[in-house]
Amino acid sequence: MKSLLKTAVAAVALASAGTLASAEELRLSHQWSNKDIRHQVAQIVADEVAAANVDLEIKIFGSKSLFKPREQYKPLSRGQLDMTVLPLSYAGGQQPAYNLTLMPGLVKNHDHAARLSNSPFMEALEAKMADDDVMVLVHGYLAGGFAGKEKCITAPDDVKGLQTRAAGKSFEQMLAGAGASIASMASSEIYNAMQTGVLQAANTSSSSFVSYRIYEQVACYTPAGDVALWFMYQPLLMNKSTFDGLNADQQAALLAASAKAEAYYLENAKGQDAASAKVFADAGVEIAEMSAEDFDAWRQLAMETSYKKFVEEVPDGQQLLDMALAVD
Repeated sequence: MKSLLKTAVAAVALASAGTLASAEELRLSHQWSNKDIRHQVAQIVADEVAAANVDLEIKIFGSKSLFKPREQYKPLSRGQLDMTVLPLSYAGGQQPAYNLTLMPGLVKNHDHAARLSNSPFMEALEAKMADDDVMVLVHGYLAGGFAGKEKCITAPDDVKGLQTRAAGKSFEQMLAGAGASIASMASSEIYNAMQTGVLQAANTSSSSFVSYRIYEQVACYTPAGDVALWFMYQPLLMNKSTFDGLNADQQAALLAASAKAEAYYLENAKGQDAASAKVFADAGVEIAEMSAEDFDAWRQLAMETSYKKFVEEVPDGQQLLDMALAVD
């Protein structure tokens, strides 16, 4: 009897081992903590896929524990990494067209960003990704604003003569065109630079303004609102060959999970902007609002600086820029 029981237990164990062995495991890398919205987007996809019970597991490696932030796209394109959430402009060295996804004034607000994600402009970028064996699972943009040490910043004239930190090369080009002096640094260094008087103004994401406590160093904050200059495309990407290698049920589960995550991403990205404004207001910081006229002035300046430089450097840059500008 004991022998039969042992045989049955061994058979169950063997069957379980076989099931585990057949389950597909995907590795997903990103640079953020588990409190960040981009991790939460990845977690939704992983949880939904697990709940679908299609023998597919997504293992998330956050806080740059698997790859350095700017070194994720290349291994993804080579199949050495299955999935990643990253700012696409990080891969601008491999595909210069991606620099258009961090361009001042190209995106007006989150709803406009969502329309861009479902436009011929994005299809053109996705075609370039496909050439690198990469595909988009979840589209998403995050917004940002300005903070001034002593004054509010809403229009180009407001940064003239100020030592300013910008988020990205294109923003530096535009701000320099407005007469600002540019100080290049990571967003994590803004606080100390303002504290020591090195910096008078800064431009970065809503989440970075809060997480680095910039409200302790500034007099005025201009958050993303009805219009904003700073939008950065930060999708969840996947190696295309890896996706193609999954069975139909696994692919369907992954796409359904991604659709749910994308809706969450859009809703909560909007919430982050409002939440950042409240944090600054509660800290006694003046809240300024960028008007549509201010936005138009910035965009005109960007056309003369950042956009012009992009078109000069990217062979099909003018065509891509026109496609993006055509999305209202």
